[in-house]
Amino acid sequence: MNRDIGTGKFGERGFTLLELMISIFLILLVTLITMGAMRLGYRSVESGEKRINAQERFRASLNVIESQIQSGIPIGWKDKEEDIEKVYFKGSGDTLQFSSNVSIWDGRRGYLTVEYRVKKNPDGKKSLTASENTVGMANRRETLLLNAMDNIRFEFMSTSAAEAGPWTSQWTDTLSIPEKIKVYLVWRGRDFSMLIPMRVRQGQGEARPITNPGSLLRGTGASGAK
Repeated sequence: MNRDIGTGKFGERGFTLLELMISIFLILLVTLITMGAMRLGYRSVESGEKRINAQERFRASLNVIESQIQSGIPIGWKDKEEDIEKVYFKGSGDTLQFSSNVSIWDGRRGYLTVEYRVKKNPDGKKSLTASENTVGMANRRETLLLNAMDNIRFEFMSTSAAEAGPWTSQWTDTLSIPEKIKVYLVWRGRDFSMLIPMRVRQGQGEARPITNPGSLLRGTGASGAK
């Protein structure tokens, strides 16, 4: 009666070396597939979290822009050369300068000069930076509001225009502020247009006079209203 070595039982055959190696290979293969699936799932979760964070930042930035523009307050300054009082407001397709009483950092804190500036990134995308300065103080601060945008553009509607009147990408009136401001955005192939009314408009109250025009520009560089 035969007895195979290593089995401990009669009439039974043990594993050969080849069968053992194949079994180990299959176990390793299943382990690698499982680890790969887990890693792919982790990356998907991480990518989803990043997308959610980007969307939350996008919505928060839009809320900041809307709040600051709606809380815009006309600040007047005396142009001694022309002997007229002008309003601190300047706008173009890629820049917007105005006065507001809502701060990005401190909420409501008095009279601020705010500047939004569109910049083109090396990859062709566009970003929007915001800077603000308290009138009469050199405390200019800057932050990035939007990044990796396909397009960002400002447009303006005059107070004398009809409700569906024409929009302009260059605001040249130094005596008044627009009735509405359009912020046109393209993000991930989707178009967004924000129509933001300026609550304080010409005729609803006089602009707060500034006796020293230089105080408006203090801390804002050379891009202030002229």
